[in-house]
Amino acid sequence: MSEPVPAPDSQPPTNGSERPVPGLRERGPWARFGLWLFGLTTSALLRLLGATWRIEVRGQDPRTPSPSDPPRLAALFHESMVPCAWLYRDRRYSVAVSRSRDGDLIRSALLALGYAEPARGSSSRGGSAALRQMVRLLGEGTTAAILVDGPRGPARVAKTGIIAIARHTGVPIQPVAFSARPAHRLSSWDRSLLPLPFARVVVVYGESMTIPEDTTEDGAEQAFARRLEQTLVELHHEADAVLLQR
Repeated sequence: MSEPVPAPDSQPPTNGSERPVPGLRERGPWARFGLWLFGLTTSALLRLLGATWRIEVRGQDPRTPSPSDPPRLAALFHESMVPCAWLYRDRRYSVAVSRSRDGDLIRSALLALGYAEPARGSSSRGGSAALRQMVRLLGEGTTAAILVDGPRGPARVAKTGIIAIARHTGVPIQPVAFSARPAHRLSSWDRSLLPLPFARVVVVYGESMTIPEDTTEDGAEQAFARRLEQTLVELHHEADAVLLQR
């Protein structure tokens, strides 16, 4: 089960440093209750939907079978958020989530799906705080994931935050891509993938990418981000091709 979410008359949750979780501090008790209810409902619907999917894995599946295994730093595009959220449920992983109101909704759903408290921040707001929190979580052994083109895009254009995190922690980046058929594409900027009931979902893992500690020269992180971006695009093409073969 997920972390307990506060009842309407309780104090806002903390992120491990005794500070209110960003994005919730200004909300009243009924707003927090609404977020809790949204997360509970969304997670229940996704659990039911995902239970009908047929999952096919390509590449070496890095999901850790025991808490003693080293943490992972997963990289994926924002469009893969829905099938990814279902696949890694109930594992106490952490996902970087923006401090926007949409981020509050995503956080509530993730907690109800059995994720750890997410790092809050993005390239446009609170990025340095999110980076520090992700570094801390990985140092504590928590597997984490970053939607590398979020929170506002452009779609399939990787930002450098994940490169900095991998460099600071020494944890390799694990690229992962999803495709599904039949599926619906939302009209959002990222064209989010929503597999339909009984869909065939293909998950493709690429080779892990290690970022050297001395990657500090001008343009070095951008170069690694472009390399990661290209890898993810190729993995998506591979996943799409698997579905077209049948």
